[in-house]
Amino acid sequence: MSEAAADQLFLGRQPILDREQRLHAYELLFRSGSANFAQVTDGVQATATVIANAFTELGVEAALGSHRGFINVDEQFLFSDLLELLPRHAVVLEILETVPPTPAVIERCQALKAAGFTLALDDVIQLEPQFAKLLALVEIVKVDIQPLSRVQLMQLAMKLKPMGKQLLAEKVDSREQMEQCLKLGFSLFQGYYFAKPTIIAGKKLDHSQLSLMKLMGLLLGDADTSELEAALKPEPGLTINLLRMTNSVGAGCTERITSLGHAITVLGRRQLQRWLQLLVFASSGQNPTENPLLQMAATRGRLMELLAGELRPGDGALADRAFMVGIMSLMPVLVGQPIADIVAPLGLAADVRDALCSGSGPLGALLRLSESSESGNLADLSAALAELPGLGPKAINRAQTQALQWANEIGQERPGS
Repeated sequence: MSEAAADQLFLGRQPILDREQRLHAYELLFRSGSANFAQVTDGVQATATVIANAFTELGVEAALGSHRGFINVDEQFLFSDLLELLPRHAVVLEILETVPPTPAVIERCQALKAAGFTLALDDVIQLEPQFAKLLALVEIVKVDIQPLSRVQLMQLAMKLKPMGKQLLAEKVDSREQMEQCLKLGFSLFQGYYFAKPTIIAGKKLDHSQLSLMKLMGLLLGDADTSELEAALKPEPGLTINLLRMTNSVGAGCTERITSLGHAITVLGRRQLQRWLQLLVFASSGQNPTENPLLQMAATRGRLMELLAGELRPGDGALADRAFMVGIMSLMPVLVGQPIADIVAPLGLAADVRDALCSGSGPLGALLRLSESSESGNLADLSAALAELPGLGPKAINRAQTQALQWANEIGQERPGS
């Protein structure tokens, strides 16, 4: 397969959460490019090569941190030798519903399981007798809850429970669905229900978050360091959380930071603003590394920053604004308020405001690109790419991996610090 063919695949990812809504794993989406790109003649070989490369060249294994990556496996890919190059402890092989449970498929799955791979069965909506042998081999059953009524879902869960399988509910779009699945014994959940504004509609910024927004305003207004320190003094918990985050690997700084004044000196205002933005999401009292919304915001902000750097090398100001757009784009989810109301008092640069409120300009296109890579929507991703000449799948995949790694490291103390 040519290198050009391998470059036509996109890496995306969707979070999988546990019963406590902590990040448990990611489904890694390896999608072939749209019709705008050269057609890959051997799709299976191309996909297999890209996935194997992703874990070596792109460092996806490192990017996943302690979380595993679920990978879709179709019938042809199932029999690819490259599958066995994947790190067994870091992946879950998700057998697609299109794979027929033939004797050869069962034998291959038995061999993979014996070799130490964890298997999952994708998109289960009913228990068909011909899938009994395959079902016996998998540890995780992914149930597509969308086409099922409440009664059908309950009946399916009751049949699966005695088999001792871990149940994963996918396409969970609301808190109500999440709670129903919890009652039925599901232990893993996939879908953006936790990031739907409707769940927390009308929620106001709490005191800590208001302090953070005030600090961001002071930073944007170039306030003195003493003013910034005074604004944080009434919030000792925030100060501790900020120092914890800035002392993490994600801060990219070698010196241990001991005070806000020190943080401003060592990191500079640009970096400090970054951590304050992330801290808005981390101030809910959860461990930052286990907060799915923080993970999402941090990854999106960092991805946009890296892609802005690819788009206009050397333009640090655009990269900074891209990071801010990425973070701020999830604020409506966090506080249940329209983006226009959130940005109004912050005095943001015009292109940042326009990207957030109307999706215009290069920053708006970068935001759409980031959102579509999260959802795996290739049509939207291709449309956004058309507005950003110079960016291609290879750059996106590399940036996606780096962004995920950066986000996973936030809040983890450096060794010896």
